[in-house]
Amino acid sequence: MEKIIPFTINDLAKITNHRSGEIKFGEKMITAPKEINPIEFLKTCEAKYVLFGIPEDIGVRANFGRPGAASAWDSAIKSIANIQHNRFCKGSQIFILGSLNVCNEMEEVKHLDFNDIDDRSKLSQLVEKIDKDVSHIIFNIIKLGKIPIVIGGGHNNSYGNIKGTALAKGKSINAINFDAHSDFRILEGRHSGNGFSYAYEEGFLKKYFIFGLHENYTSKSVLDIIKKIEDRVRYNTYDSVNIRKEKDFEQEMIQALEFINTDSFGIEIDLDAIPNIASSAMTLSGFSVEELRRFISFFAKNKNASYLHICEGAPDLGEDKNNHLIGKLIGHLITDFIKSNNGI
Repeated sequence: MEKIIPFTINDLAKITNHRSGEIKFGEKMITAPKEINPIEFLKTCEAKYVLFGIPEDIGVRANFGRPGAASAWDSAIKSIANIQHNRFCKGSQIFILGSLNVCNEMEEVKHLDFNDIDDRSKLSQLVEKIDKDVSHIIFNIIKLGKIPIVIGGGHNNSYGNIKGTALAKGKSINAINFDAHSDFRILEGRHSGNGFSYAYEEGFLKKYFIFGLHENYTSKSVLDIIKKIEDRVRYNTYDSVNIRKEKDFEQEMIQALEFINTDSFGIEIDLDAIPNIASSAMTLSGFSVEELRRFISFFAKNKNASYLHICEGAPDLGEDKNNHLIGKLIGHLITDFIKSNNGI
């Protein structure tokens, strides 16, 4: 696992704000000793959840998006380390694997322009390279009976999550995606807008539900493709649930679960579905943070929930004074997932 930058106990100590009379996650979360391969250590580690960061925005760049998602891992881990360890949620349930080493790839893309056809090809090739690394790491985590909690990065990493999980389970899996966009675009070279369509085409994704699609930002061609395969790919729209009130949020979650609950499934969360969250494709209208938290709690309760992926948050694109808030939000979402999933 040479592509992992292990997160050490010293790294954890540097970001944990110790306070008398309090116990923080940073004092209880588990890291691998320096001399031991983190995946080897994981074999005997009792923690159920494995925290893994992918600090890249190459897939976003390849999809005409604004870079910045690479910064979410650092922001999130600092916030997570300072959550209170108490009877509601315990830091000792989490093993911090570390982050994917994408330093060389991120250096390569600095001067690439998506509008140039040759550069576009290079960007897609780099995304494919990351795909292989992510799927390999997720495969190893799932194979050990653990649950990956992945902090992206772009939504291109949905492909690696799905492929790695499917290979570890020995069969295709399902996915639910809380997102303003389908990410089911044509197979035109890998980027953040087609992770699910590639996973579907290659047989790793069986059933796929998109929750809260924004009607104004979904092309007719994508809607036409989905209509032809609605036995395996379905969606609801944000507009029908929260604007026109034709559908009920709770009822929609129940129906979505019935659709994907036939097999193991991944929970995919794109933060660009939440208003005013700094991301490559920010929105002013969308589901609230509270609705997202309820969504994660609802789906995490199920024994088939196999991983959580939170992506597209971009603290670097936020206000300087408040760029820690995305990390804080990710901390809420992760603890919501663990609290609901923990009794299974």
